[in-house]
Amino acid sequence: MSSPGTIAESALSQIWICEPCGMIYDPVDGDPDGGIPPGTPFESVPDTWMCPVCGARKRDFVPYEN
Repeated sequence: MSSPGTIAESALSQIWICEPCGMIYDPVDGDPDGGIPPGTPFESVPDTWMCPVCGARKRDFVPYEN
């Protein structure tokens, strides 16, 4: 079983990508201009948030795999 610290670290290390435009959401950086402070895991981003580049919805983002 994972410790809470491991879960939080995992959430902050998962990067997400906007499928329509390729914009990267990095939880470490957040989206301060969009009202999402640094350190906000993608799961905690409101469903009403939109891609700052193309305006796609949060549901249009997928986990980014290197």
